[in-house]
Amino acid sequence: MAFDPGLAQRIRELLGSRHGLTERKMFGGLAFLLNGCMFVGVQGSTLMARVGPERYAEALLVKHVRVMDFTGRPLKGYVYVEPEGIEEDRELAKWVNWCAAFVSAMPAKKAKK
Repeated sequence: MAFDPGLAQRIRELLGSRHGLTERKMFGGLAFLLNGCMFVGVQGSTLMARVGPERYAEALLVKHVRVMDFTGRPLKGYVYVEPEGIEEDRELAKWVNWCAAFVSAMPAKKAKK
């Protein structure tokens, strides 16, 4: 599945030159990583958001949010946000910041040799 380059660019603009930021093609789309930990991504025109297990139930209560289940099994701690839920930049920024804060509290992944 391809990803929406416009949504990817909006995310890049929100993130700016944040230290430790990388991009990688994953999950059939484009993932954004902080210190090696995926925190948001673009799959088609849908946002993949890593909200963490503690706030997973809270995220699912938000309009235009659904379980991330691309393998047929829910991926706990991750949700999909439909395009209607991120039309405004402030809505997208809320998700990006929420997810970045979650992974920023995690230890950095060790680089693979």
